[in-house]
Amino acid sequence: MNNSPFSLKRALCLLVLCFVFSTASVRAGELKAGAAKVDIAAAGGPINDPPYVKALVLDDGKNKVVIITVDAVAIGEIGSIKNSYLPEVRQQLKKDLGIETTNVLVNASHCHARICPDVAQRTVKAVKLAMEKMEPVLVGSGSGFENRVMENRRIKLKNGKTADVRHAYALPPDEEIASIGPVDPEIGLLRLDRKDGTTLAVVYNFAMHPIQGVPSGANTADVTGFASTVIEDNLSEGTIALFLQGCGGDINPVEYKSVSSPRDAEPLGNLLGLSALRALRKIKTNEETTLKTINQRLQLPRRNNAVYIKAMEAQQQKLLASLSGTSLNWETFSPLLTKYKAKENYPSYYSHRYLHDEMIGRDNMKKMDEVNRSNMKRYLNNIYTMEKLTRVAANLRLLKKHQAEYDADDKHIVDVEVMGVRIGDFRLVSFPGEVTVPIGLNIKKASPHKKTFVAAYSNGYIYYAPTDEQLENAGGAQEDSDTQVAPGWQKMFEDKALEILKGL
Repeated sequence: MNNSPFSLKRALCLLVLCFVFSTASVRAGELKAGAAKVDIAAAGGPINDPPYVKALVLDDGKNKVVIITVDAVAIGEIGSIKNSYLPEVRQQLKKDLGIETTNVLVNASHCHARICPDVAQRTVKAVKLAMEKMEPVLVGSGSGFENRVMENRRIKLKNGKTADVRHAYALPPDEEIASIGPVDPEIGLLRLDRKDGTTLAVVYNFAMHPIQGVPSGANTADVTGFASTVIEDNLSEGTIALFLQGCGGDINPVEYKSVSSPRDAEPLGNLLGLSALRALRKIKTNEETTLKTINQRLQLPRRNNAVYIKAMEAQQQKLLASLSGTSLNWETFSPLLTKYKAKENYPSYYSHRYLHDEMIGRDNMKKMDEVNRSNMKRYLNNIYTMEKLTRVAANLRLLKKHQAEYDADDKHIVDVEVMGVRIGDFRLVSFPGEVTVPIGLNIKKASPHKKTFVAAYSNGYIYYAPTDEQLENAGGAQEDSDTQVAPGWQKMFEDKALEILKGL
């Protein structure tokens, strides 16, 4: 046996190398994760519940993937977050942590919270805090169900057009309404447990505008903020719940326009959180380590609104011309309406007066009622016309706004980022617009994977993204007016989403 110092040294080196390679292979076979959140409430003004930026960092030994959720209206373009936010955050994470920019998904909940100016710096801070907490995790995914907290805000009218439920204008009369659109009750769920069985983080995906507010009017993360609190408070110590907004472009909180009770997001958030918890507790986690992202650009056609603007301006003039004079004003109309609705046959006095007039051959009361009813009808028609004019004016402004963007863009292209993320058997595809719910349902149905979810409002913001059919309703609803995309975009996105999902 050769016991020379050189041989012993070589043997020790081999042992060290074997240990290193063995350890590396174990680490490569582990999925690690860390999560953190940072308060992003704007200074000043009352705060009911603070908005947060939350970060989940995942590492399979080869790649790091970051999911960031922000309690804000959008990632750029509108609201407090500027267009520089996303590139600034990604570049800083690349510089400081070596995380590839294409591996960072940032989603806005679309709540209307008031957030701080330094949200980019606080976002980076949240990611760094999450990185400091990295540990091996077990992964599980599943679905929950909740259909009580939301409603489709698109109202199909008997004339073939569609209106929408907004505070910006009045609803059409009930007798003009034919039907409503669908909702998506699925809650997409990802659960990450520590090796000791406690829960480190939860990602949940749901489609609904979280814009209910709280009775005081104070700053709030709204429905999904309350839902996240319910989840975090009822799972393990330190659990972070990250909400990913789905295809909620045409989905409102239920009874959004109620005037009979204060607007309060907390009960709706509690329902959503409890439904998510119910499903989360049934998920079994395992040592699945698959972590993958696909990030691609997609060029969509930009819509030319010129023909729609011309048609709406003509409609505006026609509505104005239809207004007619009447003897009544609000002071006289209001009591008449109450009186004539309460007593259809004898509105102006007790019945015996009408019967007496009839007995002696007079019809003075009935004649007066005819005149009043005629004036009331014209006054009501003027009110309905005014309501139509407010809808036309609001949506016409949106069409003109986006027409200016079309005129300024020689290529007439909307360039977007579409990202796919796979964590175990949880698969997600993203889009930067306010996608309407039928498109999300289409993608889920077409996907080859059972657990497929869609995160709209991600990695940028391009306003509403309605279906091609909804685009034909330009000017009738906000989703169909406050949009940049042209017919044909829907198939392009759905095809790209399916391509990415197949690659995951």
